[in-house]
Amino acid sequence: MKQYPISHATFNDYLMMYLAKWKRVAVVLLFVWIVVTYLVISPLRCNGVTDDVLEYQERCRSLSSQLESLRQQHSNLIAQIRKSSGLNGNLKDLDPSLLESGQGPSEEYENLRRRIYSNTKEIWYYINHEIGKLIADEVKADSLQAILNQVADRKRSLLSDQEKLPELDGYKEWRETEAANVSELVQRRLKHLQNPPDCRDARKVICNLNKGCGFGCQLHHIVYCLIFAYATERTLILNSKGWRYNSKGWDYVFHPISDSCTTSYDDKVMPWPVSYDAKVVSLPFIDSISQKPKFLPLAIPKDLAHRIVRFNGDPASWWIGQMLKYILKPRTTMQKAINETIANMNFKSPIVGVHIRRTDKVGTEAAFHHIHEYMTHVKDYYDQLELTRPVDTRRVYLASDDANVLEDARKKYPEYEFIGDASIAKTAATHRRYTPLSLAGLLVDLHMLSTCDYIVCTFSSQVGRVAYEIMQTNRVDASQSFFSLDDIYYFGGQNAHDRRALMPHTANAKDEISFQVGDLIGVAGNHWNGFGRGTNKRTNLNGLIPWYKTADHLVLYPFPEYKQVPLYSDTRQKG
Repeated sequence: MKQYPISHATFNDYLMMYLAKWKRVAVVLLFVWIVVTYLVISPLRCNGVTDDVLEYQERCRSLSSQLESLRQQHSNLIAQIRKSSGLNGNLKDLDPSLLESGQGPSEEYENLRRRIYSNTKEIWYYINHEIGKLIADEVKADSLQAILNQVADRKRSLLSDQEKLPELDGYKEWRETEAANVSELVQRRLKHLQNPPDCRDARKVICNLNKGCGFGCQLHHIVYCLIFAYATERTLILNSKGWRYNSKGWDYVFHPISDSCTTSYDDKVMPWPVSYDAKVVSLPFIDSISQKPKFLPLAIPKDLAHRIVRFNGDPASWWIGQMLKYILKPRTTMQKAINETIANMNFKSPIVGVHIRRTDKVGTEAAFHHIHEYMTHVKDYYDQLELTRPVDTRRVYLASDDANVLEDARKKYPEYEFIGDASIAKTAATHRRYTPLSLAGLLVDLHMLSTCDYIVCTFSSQVGRVAYEIMQTNRVDASQSFFSLDDIYYFGGQNAHDRRALMPHTANAKDEISFQVGDLIGVAGNHWNGFGRGTNKRTNLNGLIPWYKTADHLVLYPFPEYKQVPLYSDTRQKG
């Protein structure tokens, strides 16, 4: 089988690293230029016209030409470095002045670091899939399994080394501070939006919490409404009386999303879209929305993009996580019930969270996955972790809507300590799901999963995606802290998810498609075998693409910048 794609990726990675070194060379060249200029000009400060001065003037003219050549080389180097950084597509179109000089790592460094990590995994997906097929055909199975085990060890070593980079590059504290600063800024903006000075006069958007689906789906419905409110500078009014999880409404379980503005009074409510700027509009479900706005996920705010990408590898899920952070604030009674359940569990790090969705999803929206499929990735996580630290107990927090899964896991994997509550699984059964007790259990699961060091789940499940989104709010970067057995991350009802080609590709098989550098490819998913499926938007051809030759294309939308909200809080100084 041809190995050109893999060798090409290695060359590209080395090229990017060499370009990073050239940045330092460019700075040295600039410094040399300044010093030489000073040394050449300084003798000319003497009075009179002497032979020495004339000689220096002649040397100055000669060196001036050389310095101009150096300046041009310096400019070319900077241009080449900037050109090489196109890992986040349209970010290069933003004003560089938005980036505070000297503050934190460069985008080029961060993008390259994440790309090396991602492509190491892509090599593994490919090798694992291809050799796995041969093993299934019993072609020298023992020898191939030994090869696969050796490749797995090397993959874990590579990823382990790469995980140390953020710890050793000197920017760990900066990332933590910047992540907290940007998160707090978003939360202050949302609070400002949701608490207008004059509620009666404020423009509003109505969100009806009557969607006939589970809690994860309803959470994402509120997130969609809040993003709409943020983009249009309207205060969000949540109508939740008769809510299927608690008939008294959302505010009976959680703190209200506004402290001062919770009604539209008697103003006329117009269904969106409207042909004029109505004072109050109501939103349809995202699934049935017409004239879908460009600010819907997976778009992120243009004014924050340069800051987010420098500490987080999945800005879209981070942005959605910030919406959840604002709305998910349980009241005292609910929080007490959650805390009491957690206190009875032996929950401590290291721990891997596993969410297994069964019952109503299987066979309709998702395929059935056996416990061993999840545990393969749990084992891989711990095997890699043990390269850098001792692990006394391999703990797993297991959440499921099937009460039998926990006991089954304990029998099949006695070398692991499984933590979970079978009673929560029982309340998640289809006929008991929409009750306050079931909601409390689900909130426990979401809290525990999002607090784990790593999660294995299916992103076809809303709960799996919500757990990941919340995880993005309680650490700097959770973009490498999960594995989904099926879908890549998505937001239900989202706009197109595109990847941009970083390297050209010529189809090597009938089910592959070709693309050129810069092509946008609308993706349908990653097959976790080194390839994904997508449609080249230039050629309109659909087929398999080598994932490592592409990168996510960030969609930047000019959301309001809320300049009346200070960039930094009183208690946290600019980093």
